[in-house]
Amino acid sequence: MMTLRRFAARRLVSPYAAASSHLLRESPAPPPSPPPVVNRSFSSRSALHGLSSWLHFDRDNSTNFHGVSTLRVHCFSSHAAVDQPASGIVEVPLAQTGEGIAECELLKWYVNEGDEVEEFQRLCEVQSDKATIEITSRYKGKVSEIIHDPGEIVKVGETLLKMVVEDSFPTGQGQGIADDQPSVNALRDSTNVGSRIGVLCTPAVRSIAKQYGININDVPGTGKDGRVLKEDVLRYAAAKDSGTGTSSVLYNEHITGEGSPLSARTVEDLLYKDESLPLRGFQRAMVKSMTMAAKVPHFHYVEEICCDKLVKLKASFQNQNSDLTVKHTFLPFLAKSLSMALGKYPLMNSCFNEEMHEIILKGAHNVGIAMATPYGLVVPNIKKVQSLSILEITKELSRLQKLAFDNKLSPEDITGGTITLSNIGAIGGKFGSPLINLPEVAIIAIGRIEKLPRFIEDENDCPAPVSIMNMNIAADHRVLDGAIVARFCNEWKLLIENPDVLLLHMR
Repeated sequence: MMTLRRFAARRLVSPYAAASSHLLRESPAPPPSPPPVVNRSFSSRSALHGLSSWLHFDRDNSTNFHGVSTLRVHCFSSHAAVDQPASGIVEVPLAQTGEGIAECELLKWYVNEGDEVEEFQRLCEVQSDKATIEITSRYKGKVSEIIHDPGEIVKVGETLLKMVVEDSFPTGQGQGIADDQPSVNALRDSTNVGSRIGVLCTPAVRSIAKQYGININDVPGTGKDGRVLKEDVLRYAAAKDSGTGTSSVLYNEHITGEGSPLSARTVEDLLYKDESLPLRGFQRAMVKSMTMAAKVPHFHYVEEICCDKLVKLKASFQNQNSDLTVKHTFLPFLAKSLSMALGKYPLMNSCFNEEMHEIILKGAHNVGIAMATPYGLVVPNIKKVQSLSILEITKELSRLQKLAFDNKLSPEDITGGTITLSNIGAIGGKFGSPLINLPEVAIIAIGRIEKLPRFIEDENDCPAPVSIMNMNIAADHRVLDGAIVARFCNEWKLLIENPDVLLLHMR
């Protein structure tokens, strides 16, 4: 067995050995078994990986090394301890929220810097192109620093916030570490003298500091626990640039809301100022989907439908409705009758695989309903409409509408659609010319129902008022030809104009 001094001489070429060779001392060799385990504590993970590779060559050697100061090593394994979050600051990244999702918009924070956080507690809410998701904490600890402000785009893998976590080694894994071993925080403090890590302040205060070009770490905080307030940043900016006059103008704007007379901005500039609005969430998704849809050859088929019987049936249902939580509308009738027509023309309920050049007939009738929300256009879908009653469709539609306007739709609510209804008539307008919602092959725009004069057979050729609804079916002409769309529309029109026939065929 070689002695410790001979071993140190052999490894003097390593920068770690060169730096700490004078700290090594001879130590008696422990028993040859059981195999040792390594528990390490360092001032940085990079140093830990480097030192691990230095010791890796002689892992079975049972000689122990003890450094003083900030380095203490007990020889045993490789990287198990590195992967476990020790006591100290842990970065919480944005995890993968769904297939194909590369980035998300940060909507809001549920925590502030300095807050205590429990495991699985909500941290923030993000929105991808497909859904709104809440991010929860994997650790128990204290929020040290919030990296991103609401409204910013965060890529998957980027750090959302930093947390000071408690010792989270599993039982038995942290044993063997000396009681006097320096903690990660102590090591960080010793290697970053004079620097302030994890300054307490809100994202809005950080934004103001960024506007002034100020490092938030340089601003002395006067709030609780040293928290940096908005007034602290403004006071620091005014003191820093008092000679230029720039900060005093901004200071006046932030404090009083009034610009300085010396400001270059005039009233005219403010009245006619251009404004940039970044696309977020569903709006970004719509840009992508509509750009792709515009490349697909569309075929449009327009028809008008008499809705006199449907209007009477809907009014009858509403008058006899005893459930105040249910509001009967035309859409559930249209969705159910649409599903009945799709049963005869399944090609309308399909999707096109462009790469494989094949058509996939969908078994479930998942009818999408286009909804205009404050957050943009979104198309949740009612699953398996062929298996639902009109009342069940009504309740599901109400649930989706509420979630859409609260921006709480789940990925399951907005994926898997097979055909789409766009009820533009609820807002206004007689006709619409929609673009299909890929990978679907058809979308139907419905205009408002209005009374119009029409000639009715066997009525002495006299015009009579009729409730007319216009529809425009947009189809993927690579899959559907005009004859199929026309026959499908005739079948659907028959069911809408004669609700008794619809009820007769319902299961």
